[in-house]
Amino acid sequence: MCGIVGYIGNKQAFPIIINGLKRLEYRGYDSAGVCVIGNEPYTAKCKGKVSDLEDFIGTNPVTGTIGMGHTRWATHGEPNDINAHPHESMSGTFILIHNGIIENYSNLKCKLEKRGYTFKSETDTEVLVNLIEYIYRKGSVTPEIAVRLALTKVVGAYGIVVICRDEPNTLIAARKGSPLVVGVGDGEYFVASDATPIIEYTNSVIFLNDNDVAILRKEEMVLKTIYNEALEPNIQTLDLDIEAIEKGGFDHFMLKEIFEQPRSILDTFRGRVSTNPLDIHLGGLYKVIPNLVEAKRIILIGCGTSWHAALVGEYLLEDLARIPVEVEYASEFRYRNPIIYKDDIVIAISQSGETADTLAAIRLAKESGALVLGICNVVGSSIPRETHAGVYTHAGPEIGVASTKAFTAQVTVLTMIAILLGYKRGVIDDNRYNELINEINLVPDKIERILKTDPIVQNISERFKNATNFLYLGRGYYFPVALEGALKLKEISYIHAEGYPAAEMKHGPIALIDDTMPVVVIATKDNSYEKIVSNIQEVKARKGVIIAMVTEGDTVIKQMADYVIEIPEAGEVVGALLSVIPLQLLAYHIALLRGCNVDQPRNLAKSVTVE
Repeated sequence: MCGIVGYIGNKQAFPIIINGLKRLEYRGYDSAGVCVIGNEPYTAKCKGKVSDLEDFIGTNPVTGTIGMGHTRWATHGEPNDINAHPHESMSGTFILIHNGIIENYSNLKCKLEKRGYTFKSETDTEVLVNLIEYIYRKGSVTPEIAVRLALTKVVGAYGIVVICRDEPNTLIAARKGSPLVVGVGDGEYFVASDATPIIEYTNSVIFLNDNDVAILRKEEMVLKTIYNEALEPNIQTLDLDIEAIEKGGFDHFMLKEIFEQPRSILDTFRGRVSTNPLDIHLGGLYKVIPNLVEAKRIILIGCGTSWHAALVGEYLLEDLARIPVEVEYASEFRYRNPIIYKDDIVIAISQSGETADTLAAIRLAKESGALVLGICNVVGSSIPRETHAGVYTHAGPEIGVASTKAFTAQVTVLTMIAILLGYKRGVIDDNRYNELINEINLVPDKIERILKTDPIVQNISERFKNATNFLYLGRGYYFPVALEGALKLKEISYIHAEGYPAAEMKHGPIALIDDTMPVVVIATKDNSYEKIVSNIQEVKARKGVIIAMVTEGDTVIKQMADYVIEIPEAGEVVGALLSVIPLQLLAYHIALLRGCNVDQPRNLAKSVTVE
C-alpha cells in the first residue's frame, strides 16, 4: 500500500525523492517522510500528503546524494507524525522505510522490550528496525548481514529500504510480498515501489523477487537472497512513456483515464484481433489454449473492480463458450477451504499485479495443482511472474485510485478469451465469430460518442450531488456494471450506493424507494428490455427518481425516466464496456461537486499489498 522511493548516485537526492513520492502518492497519503544523507542524516516526516511534507520542510536546504522517502497508507497505528516513516532504531543507528505488514511484530516487540528496547510509535516498522539494530550489535555483523538475518525472523510482507549511519554510502533494499523495483542508471541507482518515479531517469530496471536483497552503492549493486545466495541481476527495459503518468491537461488523473478508454481498449486488442481475416490471437495463452478449450470449470478471482470484471467474465464465458464458471473474492478464497480440482483453470485478475489477497489465492490454487492464469496491467509485477501464463491488458499506467480504464481493459481481455474459446469449442459458428469480432472493433469509436454526453452527465450530477443514497439496477451482463457504478460512487463521493440485479429490487430494496432516492437503471435494448421497463414502472409507482441509461433512439423509457443518458446500440457481449462509461463520469462529477479529492479518496490506496 505504501509508496517507497530511494536514490544513490551523484545527483541531489531530495528533488528526486520528493517528485518520486508525488508519483507514488496514489499508493497511500496518510503521512510522508524523507531521509537524506549529507554530512549527517536529515530526517523529516509528518502527517498528511507529500505537499504537507514540503510545507513542513519549507525552504530549509536538504542536501545529499543518498536518500529515501515514504508515503504511507496506515495499517499499524493511526496516521500521525510519530507513526510516519522513516523510523529510526532506538540508538539511531538504522533508519528504515517499509511497505507491508510484519505479522509477528507483537511477539518480536515483547522480546526486544525484555532486552531494553523502548518504542515511540505504534508501528510494526519500528519493531523491525530495532530488530535489525539488536542483531547488528549483538552479533557484531555488517549492516547487510543484520538486515538479512532480521528478515529471516519476520512473518509477513515487506518492501524495505534501510540506511545505516555506520555505512552511510549504502542503501539496502529487500522485498517479500510487497513490490520493489531497482532502476539502473549511469553511476546511480533508484529504488521504488513501482517504476513511475524511475522512468524519467532510466528505463533499465530490475524487478526484485521475494526474499531478494539489493545492496546499492554509487558504482556497485550486489543482489542476493536473504539466505546469502548470490543472484544474477535480470535487467529489463521498460516501455513506459513519461507522458503516460502525467495529467496531460486534464484536471484529474481519473478524468484523463476515463477519456483514455477508447485508446486503452484499442491498445488491449491491438495485434490480438485481426480484421483480415477476422480472427483472435492471444499469444500469452498460446500454450494453454488446449487446456482452456477442454476446461470443465474456470474459476475467476479478483478484488474490488477486478471482481466486477470477473463477474462480467462469468457471463461471457458461460454464454459464449459454455464453460461452467465460478467467481470468487480473492480475499475470501483461501479462508474457506475451497474445492480445487487439478483440471480446474483459475484466472486471477488484477490491475497492479501486486494485490496481496489475489497473490495468496494464486499460491493456494497452484498448490492444489490447478492451471493458474493471470490478467494484469503492470508488466513485471508479481502476478504475471507467479502464474503459468496470462495476458497483459496494455491499459497504460492508472494513477487514479478509483479504477476506470483498468476495468474496461480487463473486460476486453475476458471478451476476447470467451469469443475465442466459444469458436474453438464449436459453440459459435463462423458468422457469429465474425460478428463478435466486428463488435469489439467498433467499441473504441462508440465510447468516443458516449464521452460526448459528458455535459448531460454533468447536469444530472448537479441535481444529485447532495443525495445520501443511490440504487443501481441492471440485468444480465449489466448487473456487474451496476455493482461497478455503485462502487465508483462510494469510492470517490462517499455517498452510500448499492448495486442490485433489477429483478431482486422487489425482494427487499424496494422498501427504500421514495422521492429522495435516485435509482440508476441500465436499460439498454436487449433480451430483458421488457423486464427492465417493468422494474422502472415499479420504481416510478413509488415516486422514485429514475436515471436511465438507454439505447440511442429509445422512446419508451424516455417517457418514463426523469433523466436519460443515451449510448450507441450494441450487442450484449460488449454492452458492459459501453454502459460503464457514463457511470464513471457520474461518480466523477458528483464527487467533484461535493469537493472530494477525486484522485485520492479518503482511506483508500491504489494497490492493496496487505491482507
